[in-house]
Amino acid sequence: MTKTPDIQDLADRLRAGDRRALARAITLVESGRTDHRDQAMALLEAVGQDRQALRIGLSGTPGVGKSTFIEAFGLHLTGQGLRVAVLAVDPSSARTGGSILGDKTRMERLSRDPNAFIRPSPSQSQLGGVARRTREAVALCEAAGFDVVLIETVGVGQSETMVAEMCDLFLLLLAPAGGDELQGVKRGIMEIADMILVNKADGDLKPQAMRTCADYAGALRLLRKRPQDPDGFPKALTVSAVEGAGLSDAWVEMQALTDWRRDQGHFARRRTEQARHWFEEEVRLQLLARIAGDGALAARMRDAEAAVERGEMSPARAAAAVLAGGS
Repeated sequence: MTKTPDIQDLADRLRAGDRRALARAITLVESGRTDHRDQAMALLEAVGQDRQALRIGLSGTPGVGKSTFIEAFGLHLTGQGLRVAVLAVDPSSARTGGSILGDKTRMERLSRDPNAFIRPSPSQSQLGGVARRTREAVALCEAAGFDVVLIETVGVGQSETMVAEMCDLFLLLLAPAGGDELQGVKRGIMEIADMILVNKADGDLKPQAMRTCADYAGALRLLRKRPQDPDGFPKALTVSAVEGAGLSDAWVEMQALTDWRRDQGHFARRRTEQARHWFEEEVRLQLLARIAGDGALAARMRDAEAAVERGEMSPARAAAAVLAGGS
């Protein structure tokens, strides 16, 4: 694909660490316009894939303190000289499609840090609160020279595996709670978590946070051991985003896990598997887009949809008829 001078200039400025260029590039990859998609693909090719950052996914239920934790953790990392990018996915209204995009307001101190970059994006209709182009935004942040990319999801409990398919570490942030809360955490989410962090371990909640952490540690020991984990992982830790307690220990554990996976070959293998997953996903999305753009096929789909609504055909039979060219 031929790269226009504007795209090449944008790529050069982005690789030089220009924050405005990065913001503009992410806007481009998030656009749904056909001409913008062509430019976005050209841009991604121009920036290359020679730079890597540690990709950390973070999920948790609303109110658990994700934004507060990310700000405190981000400041901890920038204090060590690391450059941190935060891709915060905000929930979109199912009725209007709008999003508040207030993460920069909630992370005021981090947003002023010259070594940090915060980009809120609407989740649109994506399950698990992951914008469709978030993975491309991650690649752009890597090309811009960031050392750590934090991906904050909506935390709605749907398809959190989408996050795991674009990050190297997946953190589950939880609040101090009783046994009922432990029962309420879905086993599938715990199985993909590399670390569980019990937040708000301060003040009157600290004893309860310690008990909750012990409960989750016990639950994690009952899960089947994964080949990508060394002894002791996944593990549960307590942190306090308000006081900053436990952040250093959590970061040490993240680095230890990452180093072990690199040494054992799991890190590179996982990146390869993720690339294959997103290739297949992109093929599906582009096929659906092509179907929607085919007038005759779209008409057959509407007819089949009406037949399904009337109860005249099953969804599976209707889909087979559309793809076979029937009516």
